[in-house]
Amino acid sequence: MNQDELIDPCSFVIFGATGHLAATKLLPALYHLEAQQRLPDITSFVATARRAWDDATWRAHMEQALRAALGEQFDSALFRRFADRFSYAPGDVTDVETYKRLLAELSKPKAGPCSNIIFYLAIKPSEFVPVAENLAAVGLDRPRGLHRLVVEKPFGEDLQSAQRLNQVLHEHFDEQQIYRIDHYLGKETVQNLIVFRFANLMIEPLWNRNFIDSVQISVCESAGISTRADYYDKTGALRDMLQNHLMQLLTLTAMEPPPALEADALRDEKVKVLRSIRPIARRALHSHAFRAQYVSGIVDGKLAPGYQDEPGVEHGSVTETFVAAKFLIDNWRWRGVPFYLRTGKRLAQQQSVIAIRFKHPPQQLFRETPLEEMDPNWIVLGLQPAERMELEIHARQPGLGLHTRVIQMNAGFRGGDERPIEAYEALLLEIMRGNPTNFIRFDEVEWAWRVIEPILEYWSQERDHIPTYPAGSWGPDAASRLFEWDYQEWRNAV
Repeated sequence: MNQDELIDPCSFVIFGATGHLAATKLLPALYHLEAQQRLPDITSFVATARRAWDDATWRAHMEQALRAALGEQFDSALFRRFADRFSYAPGDVTDVETYKRLLAELSKPKAGPCSNIIFYLAIKPSEFVPVAENLAAVGLDRPRGLHRLVVEKPFGEDLQSAQRLNQVLHEHFDEQQIYRIDHYLGKETVQNLIVFRFANLMIEPLWNRNFIDSVQISVCESAGISTRADYYDKTGALRDMLQNHLMQLLTLTAMEPPPALEADALRDEKVKVLRSIRPIARRALHSHAFRAQYVSGIVDGKLAPGYQDEPGVEHGSVTETFVAAKFLIDNWRWRGVPFYLRTGKRLAQQQSVIAIRFKHPPQQLFRETPLEEMDPNWIVLGLQPAERMELEIHARQPGLGLHTRVIQMNAGFRGGDERPIEAYEALLLEIMRGNPTNFIRFDEVEWAWRVIEPILEYWSQERDHIPTYPAGSWGPDAASRLFEWDYQEWRNAV
């Protein structure tokens, strides 16, 4: 390991270690870091959950989860080395006795000194406060300012609850100790966005209202809610996705260049974007936000159930599984450029993209030719399923006559022999290093809630009906009512 890549030795506690997030994201990411020898020898892990297991049972569960997640990448010898780092401490996160056992486990002699402890909260949001309070009750919040608390989304369910949660956490932990994680910020295309914009003189001068017509940010999911009805039916797409993932992508796309690549400098610019978003007036809400819920339809050649038929969904629920919204940023760079955000479940394909549409050339050079109606130029930043950056431009089509075709200039940023890095790998490494750059500061959370609060309040009063769309489609056609101009349309299957 290079000197510039050294990580503070630490203990790493995973609350909710037997849950879905740990099995599918955290454990595979940590396993890959082990494989790459990015974890110091002294780093140890404590898994804690309600199940009354011992270390051997936990390791058998971990092996099964990793085999399922990694397939042929699973290596038995590597797993044995990785598993030796773990111990298991059972208990309920609301019971202070759990934390006494955890304290005893963390106090066992290790191979050397441990400079800090990371507490990863892979648990329900309602359990964040009991964990923070019980850690403090047994002294695991001290020394103040050292240990790190990792909090998954959603951070609150509205502005007031987010502020209350933040107040409670700050009673025991400083802001710089709290790592609010959004795995979209760990995706390579997202991290590349800053370089793409600010390191290329041919791109940044065009990145403004003089050249850009509109911006679309879409996170489309083909899956339904699976077994998450208990969480999702109380949350909906607006809280679950748009308030955090999509709003973070908006700020990175729209922000000004920070004065330095430092955590607070970058986050200051993101907050400025959120503060510049024009508040949505109640009378204008129908032209700025739209919601819908999926009904049964054909997905991958099979009939998929509607949301109302999913196990655990409340009868007559009006929880949205699709949301589209339009935001306007009132600053010098973006005045008059609409940002269209869209997310939904049971859509036609799994894809996450940022698509920047440019204006048409001002000169009518090609009028009265076959090129009179030309498609616009686009920059497309793909996050999933494939990470890519593409520029779409016109070129003359070979042959007789004046015809063009759209060609895609692919700015691939990974060599053929370079392995894609999962978002959680990058973010877990940054937590261990104590680098908060790609994590969310509380004022970002607060202003994101302020932006969507008018939508939340309005929809909370509309409880009688919700529009629908068939599973396997691209969502409701009525979502197109948000567009500023008739020529705009949602960009699908890019």
